[in-house]
Formats: sequence, C-alpha cells, structure tokens
Amino acid sequence: MSSFENSGSLDGQESESDQTGDTSFSFMSSEIKANKPTENMSKRSAAAQELILQYYCQLTEGCGNESCDNENCASSKHFRHKQSDNNRLALQAIELSKAKASLCDRRPNKISRLPTNDEKDLTSSADEDKLKSQPVGMGAKSKIPSPTSSTVDYNSILLPSGSNTSLETQYFTEDKIISLISECQSSNSWLKLVHQIGSVFNSPELLIKSFRKDLTTSLTKGGNTSSQDESTVLPDPLCTSQTSLCSNKDVFVTVDILSVRQAFQRLLEVPDHPFQGALINALTALSRTVEMELKYHNILERQPDYINIFIIVMEIPMLHFPEYLECAFPNICKVIGMLPVSTQAKLAKIWSSYGQIRLREMVQSLQQMITVKVINCEGQWSSVLRLCDDMSITNATRVLKILYYASLLGGKMDSVDLVEEELKLNEQESIQELMQGAFGIEPKETPPVREDPLGKELGVKVINCRKPLIPYEEFINEPLNDCIDIGTDYTNHRLDPEKKFSFVPYSFILTTASKHTFMYYDNRIRMLQERRTAFVQTLVHGGAPNPFLRVRVRRDHIIDDALVNLEMVAMDNPSDLRKQLFVEFEGEQGLDEGGVSKEFFQLIVEELFNPDIGMFTYNEDSHHYWFNSLSFENDAQFTLIGILLGLAIYNSCILDIHFPMVVYRKLMGKKGTFLDLYDVDPVLMSSLKEMLEYSKDDFEDVFDQVFRIGYHDVFGNSHTYDLKENGDSIPVTQENKQDFVDLYCDYLLNKSIDQQFRAFKRGFLMVTSESPLKQLFRPEEIELLVCGSKELDFHALEEATDYDGGFAADSPTIRNFWKVVHEMVEDDKKKLLQFTTGTDRVPVGGLSKLKMIISRNGPDSDRLPTSHTCFNVLLLPEYPTVEKLRDRLLKAINYSKGFGML
Repeated sequence: MSSFENSGSLDGQESESDQTGDTSFSFMSSEIKANKPTENMSKRSAAAQELILQYYCQLTEGCGNESCDNENCASSKHFRHKQSDNNRLALQAIELSKAKASLCDRRPNKISRLPTNDEKDLTSSADEDKLKSQPVGMGAKSKIPSPTSSTVDYNSILLPSGSNTSLETQYFTEDKIISLISECQSSNSWLKLVHQIGSVFNSPELLIKSFRKDLTTSLTKGGNTSSQDESTVLPDPLCTSQTSLCSNKDVFVTVDILSVRQAFQRLLEVPDHPFQGALINALTALSRTVEMELKYHNILERQPDYINIFIIVMEIPMLHFPEYLECAFPNICKVIGMLPVSTQAKLAKIWSSYGQIRLREMVQSLQQMITVKVINCEGQWSSVLRLCDDMSITNATRVLKILYYASLLGGKMDSVDLVEEELKLNEQESIQELMQGAFGIEPKETPPVREDPLGKELGVKVINCRKPLIPYEEFINEPLNDCIDIGTDYTNHRLDPEKKFSFVPYSFILTTASKHTFMYYDNRIRMLQERRTAFVQTLVHGGAPNPFLRVRVRRDHIIDDALVNLEMVAMDNPSDLRKQLFVEFEGEQGLDEGGVSKEFFQLIVEELFNPDIGMFTYNEDSHHYWFNSLSFENDAQFTLIGILLGLAIYNSCILDIHFPMVVYRKLMGKKGTFLDLYDVDPVLMSSLKEMLEYSKDDFEDVFDQVFRIGYHDVFGNSHTYDLKENGDSIPVTQENKQDFVDLYCDYLLNKSIDQQFRAFKRGFLMVTSESPLKQLFRPEEIELLVCGSKELDFHALEEATDYDGGFAADSPTIRNFWKVVHEMVEDDKKKLLQFTTGTDRVPVGGLSKLKMIISRNGPDSDRLPTSHTCFNVLLLPEYPTVEKLRDRLLKAINYSKGFGML
C-alpha cells in the first residue's frame, strides 16, 4: 500500500515473518507477496500489514481494560464504531494506521498463552517451545508452521511428552465436542481438544464421518439409505425461505447441520480459542489433500458423501477472522471452486435451504475476504498486478457464485408452468420472426446466448427469480469494481475464457456501471467489425464507402425521415444497424460526435410519445406509458421505437422514456403477470388484490363480477372482452377468483398488445440480438441503461469536472458558477445538463461518471456560454460577477436549440 511505503516511521522495520521465516497472519496473500518488486518494499508492506492488524484487533476485540478511554478501542465506553461491520472496521483500521492513531498498551489477546504449572511438569523443553508458538487469541500474531505434506503430526506437536501418543482419534459429534470442552475446562488444559480438532479437520475420512444425521428415519421403502435419489429437508431454525429447493428429490444430505452449528457455537465460546492454530493448520492441510483427491482420484464419484467436507467447513464461524483470511479460507475456497458443476449445483441446493440469515453470513464472509485482499493492495493494481490474477479473489468469487444461485433457488421463483409456457412462446416467436422477419425480410440466424454452466445444471435463470433470499446489491463488491481493469478482463473473456479468469461470467459481483463498460467495449468492437466489412465490400463491389449508419432528418419531419431512413437500412441489410450512428440535421452544420445523436433521440422520443399520435396511453397514477392496443399506427412505427431503443443502448445514449418494468421483462422473454400490474395500473392492481384477499361468504354480492371486462380507448369509446367463452354468464366466485385475476392480467399485459409489442421487440432485437445484454443485465438494469440514473447529485458532478483554458477549481468564475448551479431548481439543472451534454438524463453510475469540462472562452464578454455537447465541454467567458454569470447562463440554457460551427 503506497501510503505506508512513504511512512518514515515504518521504514527499515522488519516483521518477525521476515526474520524467522515463519508464516505470520496478514491480509495479503502469499501470491501477492511474491510479486513485490523489491525486498525493502516487502518488509515495509509486512510492517504496515502488522500495524493494520493491530488496529483491526483493537477495533474488534479491544484491549481488555474496562477503564480504557480510547475511542478507537472496543473495550472503551466511548467506542465510536459500535454499529460497524467487519468490512468497515477493516477500512477504519487502515485509516487509523495512516493517521498513526494511538494503540492501547495492554493487549492481552496478542500475548501467546504460556503453559500452566501442571503442563510444565508434563512438557519437555522441546514440546514447550512448540506450545508457546501456538496462537490463542483471535488477533494473535500467530506462527503457523506451513505443512509440507497433506498431513500434520499433531501428536508430536501438541501432546506433552509422556502422554499416550497412540490416543485413538475419533470423528466428531456435538456430544463429543461438548464432552471434550467440559473435560478440558475441568483439567484446565486444552491439549486434548486441540489435538482432536487438529486430527479430525486434518483428515477427510474423519470429517466425512463427523456430525452424521440419524438415518433411522430415512429407512424407507427398500431400506436404501445411500440412494442419491432420496431427499432430506435440512433442519434449520433460522430458515425463512418460502421455497425450499431441498425438497427437489435430487439431494440427499447426511450432515446434521443443526448439530454442526451448535457444536461450533460451543467452540466459539471457549476463552481465547486455544485450538485456533491447530484448526488453521488442519484446514490448510485438508484443502491440499482434497485438492489432490479431486484432481487425480475422482473421489466424488467413488464417495458421494465427500460433499460433507465442504458443508461442515463452510459452517465454521471463524472463517472471516483475520487469521483465517491469510491461508485457510482462501484454500478452502480454492477446492470448492474446483468442484465439478454437478457438485456445485448440489451445494447450491443445500445452501438454498439455509434461510436468509445464515446465507447472508456466508456471503458477508466471502465479501470480507475479497474486500480485504483488494484494499490491501490498493494503488498497486495495474497491468502487472491484476485482480483477475489474484487466486484468493478469484476463488472467493467462484464460491460466491454458488451462494448467488442458492439465493435465487431459496427466493421467490416463477412457477414451473409459467417458465415452460414462456419457453414455448419464445420458440414460437423465433420461428415466426424467421418466417415474417422485419419489414418483410428474414433476418440472419443469431448465435445462441451463452448459458452459465451452473445455472444450466440447476435449471435456473436469474430472470425467473422475483425476489432472491439475499438482495442482488449485497453480492456487488464496490472496492473490487473501483480497482478492476475492465479492458484486460474483457480481453480475457473474449480471447481465452477457458484459461484466464474473467469477471464477466460472475457479473453479479459487478456494478451496473462496470457491466455497462464491458458492453461498451463489446459494442465498439462490433462497430469496428461492421466498418471493416463495409470497406471490404467497397473494394470488392465498388461504390462509395458506407462505414456508418447515417440518418439524415429534418427537424419538422423527424418521424417520417427517421422511419424512411431506418426502414431502408433494415430492408437492405439489418446488420448495418450495428454500425456507429451518425445523425445529420438538414440545414445545420453540426458534426455528430455524439451530441447530435443525443438531441435526435430526445426529439424523436418526444414525438413518438405524444398523446396526439395515440401509440401509447399514459397512466396518471403510475406516470408510465403503455402500448395502445387500439392504435391506428402500423407495425413499422412500433418497430421504429424498438430500433431506437436498441440504438440508444448500442450507442450509449440515454432516453427520456417512461416504460413500466414489465416492458423490459417482456423484452427478456418473460410474460406479464399480476405482480407486474402495479407499474401499469396501480389502481386496478389494488382492486384485484382486494378481491384476492377477500374471504367472506358474500363474495359474489360484494364484487358482482363476471368473466367479461370493459375498458375505454384513448378516444373515450367503450369496449368489452370475454376472458372465457360466454364470460358474461360466468360469475366470479371464491373458487375461481384467482383464475379471473390471472386471465385479466394476461389479457391486459400480453394478449391485448401482442401485435404492437411483437413489432416493438422485433426492432429491439434487430440491434441487440448479438449483444451480451441478456448475459450481463437484469431488467432493472436495462431500464437504467435506457433511462439513466434518477439522482441529480451536482456535488458529485463538481468533484468529477475538469477545467481547461486557464480555469481551475479555485478560479473566481468557477466558484461563482458552482454557486449558481447549486442554487438552481431541478428543472434548470436538467436544462444545464441538456445544454452541456445533449441530454438531461444522468448516466449509469451517477453524475460522477460524467466527465464534464469547463473551458475558459476568453475574458469578460456579453456573449452567452456555448458548449460542445459531443465532448461535454462548456465554454464559459470569464464573467466578473455572480449576477452576470447567472443571467448569461440561464439565458443560454433556456433559449438554446440547433447546431452550428464555431
């Protein structure tokens, strides 16, 4: 970490790790240490890590002094960080080390426990030295011997001389652990417990036999207790999931999870955790043994219960402790990531039954490890030291993916019948589009979307999950997104996805802004490919080169001109829609470098969504537009809107479109259901919900409804529709009310607009069919791509703005400018964005992602400010007063229209 390398107080200091060669606890993995450019940097980094660890332990454990007055110590009554989680405490530890804050003198948890008098009588001098080296506190600076083989002789290390070294090691049960703890407490010696933990967790065979469930209740028909076709629901008092996937008849669990948790809880209550060193060593050795078994012995096919090892180990509540983050936890993640997809799918199904509380704890532990690894090398990630090459980060991400699918499985999923119906519908639509095509031609067959292997094995798609157990946002790691090299990662994904790690298949960990950058690279490459193809065709067939998608329009006939231009392109060669867009306004000199396209989209959207045209209806309650099922416009108009939506995403333009979320779900292949109705018509949904919740006997008298519905078109004319044949003679009752609601929603969201939406979707897919849109984004994120963010944070814009031409952040004119901007009402702020960037929408990631430049445009003048919307440049004369600047700026943003050459 660069801030520590420049610290004079740390220069020249050597950690004990450098002096003795022992493995010391630190946040940085051994792989990263190996990449240090110089020995001195390694020593300084090690010293900095040790200092950070001391602050972290002080924040998490305290110094043990009840009268401590250090506000950065957990033992103090004035402790400032009581509500912080471990991730925030880790960040705070780094800040305290930078500020050289005071450390408490008394830190008993960092002092290795010496043998008691009774132990001294039994322990030889050689064994005593080994005992002293064992860590006993959560924050202890441990010296764990790195095992050189897959087994460790814990008898020789941990047992005193003269004891029975042939003590029989047995597998664990909850009762045995409780008995061991009681025995050790009564004898005031924890050696037996330490020995047993080291032996059991060092041996895959003993760990598989541990915590086995009582299978007497599983002796069902045939008496086959080892069948993989039987299922057992995991006993979990914390489970809050309404959909338990362990009832899927394809997972048989022999581990008593409840017993495992209770046993680990008793171990966690043991003072100072004297078994910690043995457990860390054992887990490290265990992971090496398991790795060899998986690679060379095909152990999972020969021993199905081998999965018990991963179930038990992931239940250890101390995995997120700093000591485990150095070696033990990363190694466990490594072997879990090596598991075949079928075994990972079994783990996902098992973990999906754990419930929200336990699943969140597992996710947070992995996120903490990733965060610590990322922050530990903050400022050093570059083309040489990359996130995708750090094994600790990549392995934790692989395990996080299993938990991600477990969260989906344990959440609220669409019914199997609905998913199958949507699949058939999408197949039929594909056949029909190939037959009918767009504008009367057949589009070329597009390559299938690459499916995630784990999702395919589980038969689960993200789009089919209405509400996961853990919100999607909790899987995103912000520090990782701040440091990721998206260009390198995208290259790995495109060129060698089998050998090089890429975060693209693990898009759940990425922010929408990062994924948008990935797609931006992909779209630009496709644009270059189309441009290259156009030049080759020019050389072969002759004619003028046509490397761009050129659209020439008149402002007063923008709809007609755009429709004719795009229709001709689609009829001639639909792949030309994937070229870079180049818009020209007739009679104007503006050269389109992005800004002209932005205004083109804004103007055409305003025209198409004009209520006078009648293509869409506007709901005053939801503030959303919906397709008019009785529109007089032909399919070409709706196809045009679909093309425009696709072009906006493809060319990174933001539109002022107010569609309900169900539109984006339908574009992803879903059908509209009752749960989607709120954004379309909240009043109607409230009425239908009241009907479903009504349980009294006078239902028919209260609602007096039949299977015929009535509605009005945009011109006020009344229409009726029978949800069933002879629907006017079928009353809605308590028994069939759910059927009525489903049919009503299906008609309103699907059947009534089928023709219009099919044309709209066809236009959208003409542009985006080869894009990684479905692979990377959820419907909520697609809406963000189209409409932009809703937060107008101009303070973030101020921090991200650059200055040119003689202006600086502290220039008087600049200070006056931001004072005027922050005093503006929201409408004027949007106009300023429109004037400067060509759109009043906020880009994905917020205004901090908008790189605006304010350039000095000469001395004081009566001229108005001008802008280059293609490059987000505001040209501002050096107005001497706030009043003049406010007057000139407001006039510019309120009366600007058109493009001219300066």
